[in-house]
Amino acid sequence: MSDVDRSPGTAPTRRRARWERFRVTHPFSPRDLAGLWGAIIGVVALALLLGWGLEVQGGAVIVAALPFIISWFEQRRTAFQFDAAGVRVGNVLLPWSDVSQFAVATPPGGPHALIGVRLRPGAALPPGSVVPPRNPAMPAPIHVAVQRPKFHLTKLIRKARRYAPSHVQIMIVEPTGERVAV
Repeated sequence: MSDVDRSPGTAPTRRRARWERFRVTHPFSPRDLAGLWGAIIGVVALALLLGWGLEVQGGAVIVAALPFIISWFEQRRTAFQFDAAGVRVGNVLLPWSDVSQFAVATPPGGPHALIGVRLRPGAALPPGSVVPPRNPAMPAPIHVAVQRPKFHLTKLIRKARRYAPSHVQIMIVEPTGERVAV
């Protein structure tokens, strides 16, 4: 009999045929929508061209390309995400072993919430990572700003407690100081 670690965050979790995750997205942008429609039109044109020139089933090309198009579009829109593999802040992917805390700040009167990640001592950002400029309301070195209506602190806390490793803390950053999320 093998010993399997069943603590949270150690194995992928499936629920209703989807991998469990917490995700906050950027709003739709005209550039992203143009890219999505351009990719779809390009794939359909390629399918027609291959169908005409090589007598290949055009539907097979469309079906094969569709997951890549959807993945690309989701990746462009994702601002912050965590799942069984780790944490994604903007375009930076971090393994769970490098993360020590999530920091959440909601500056008073601002249109955005800030979600940041603190790294464990000795951990470094992956090479080529682009770090946003420092924000006085966010003490974490790497963070993203998301629209307040798209961010739900209670959902983040609930999913982190259930699926993140137990060493990861969620800190609420306020003008008066920091506190651990309850």
